[in-house]
Amino acid sequence: MPKRLRIEKPPKPRMPALEGSLSAAGYRFGIVVSRFNSFITERLLQSAIDALRRTGAKDKDIDIVRVPGSFEIPSASRALAETGKIDAIICLGCLMRGESANYEHICAEVTRGVGQAAQETGVPHSWGVLTCDNLEQAIDRAGLKSGNKGFEAALAAVEMAALKKTLSGRRSAVSKRRNPRTRK
Repeated sequence: MPKRLRIEKPPKPRMPALEGSLSAAGYRFGIVVSRFNSFITERLLQSAIDALRRTGAKDKDIDIVRVPGSFEIPSASRALAETGKIDAIICLGCLMRGESANYEHICAEVTRGVGQAAQETGVPHSWGVLTCDNLEQAIDRAGLKSGNKGFEAALAAVEMAALKKTLSGRRSAVSKRRNPRTRK
């Protein structure tokens, strides 16, 4: 006797979650892109711009900052964030093992620096810095087999800009409801 299939509906979430939308309209974005390995980073940049445009960003709302290499991305992204004119920053670069004897150190410092800049400025930073073992991996991640990480980083920046606005709105709504006399 054949088994009968039991079809279920997916469970409903227990708690609603806050998420950012994928609408870039009304937000300003900064893109910090490394010139080193430009044959890769230019592909990342073009895809990031494409993603921003597809989600509603206007060219006037996109600022591009070029830096010599990936090591310089954190300081430029921090400076851009500190202008107060940018809602999210997209960091684009390409580091390949073998091009530098201190590959691991540079990767770690760029990662740490971008994260620290985001945390200390409060401006979301998205990660589009490729860390690859070889040129083939870099090419794959810049538009071939693995999609384009510049496009993905831009989508993350759009979502995080919207989420930050949503969270800021909730915080101000909560503080407006509180009575200053009852606060301890």
